[in-house]
Amino acid sequence: MSALKLLSVNVGMPREVDWHGRFVRTSIFKSPVLGSVRVGTLNLEGDNQSDLTVHGGVHKAVYAYPSEHYRLWRQELPDVDLSWGAFGENFTTEGLLEKAVHIGDHLRIGTAEFVVTQPRMPCFKLGIRFGRPEIVKRFLQSGRSGFYLAVLKEGRVTADDSVEWLTSDEHSVTVADIMNLYNASETNQDVLRRASELDALPPFWRDYFRKRLSDRDS
Repeated sequence: MSALKLLSVNVGMPREVDWHGRFVRTSIFKSPVLGSVRVGTLNLEGDNQSDLTVHGGVHKAVYAYPSEHYRLWRQELPDVDLSWGAFGENFTTEGLLEKAVHIGDHLRIGTAEFVVTQPRMPCFKLGIRFGRPEIVKRFLQSGRSGFYLAVLKEGRVTADDSVEWLTSDEHSVTVADIMNLYNASETNQDVLRRASELDALPPFWRDYFRKRLSDRDS
């Protein structure tokens, strides 16, 4: 396993953008910041979510995206400037891939502590960020989702901080497993059941998987 590291801390405040003749409020435009950044329960210092009905909240306080995916996206989108934070992530990480990170895993970065809660499901604002609506479907199908973190302990983080894996959730359901369950019409019953029992997974996800189980059993 490669070193676990926080490569970049990225923040952005809400802005109004013109999208196909209407103004849309979005915070997807993030830029790297230097120095120590305070991590609060709901977001980072200098960062605010725009639409709290679908973004933010305790389960989506911080969005992390693996730096390893940038190489592939740069091959697929050679005409796009892809600097850290391009996908709207707060943390650009190294060594934390969706197939290895479990829902419920506890991480320490700097003096703050986090729990992994769910993959990122892209909305139309990702299309705004790249100026191409089709990127939303491509992002979803790629499996390169990144993941959200809830804040267990407030603190401070700095780019180049190491990431410490404190505990791994006993259910052993990875971020990639959740995406596979969502994308597949036929699913592994055991993984589906374990996913439905994950305390760290937000209630709407657990309800969704329980309904899937109920539908299969009926």
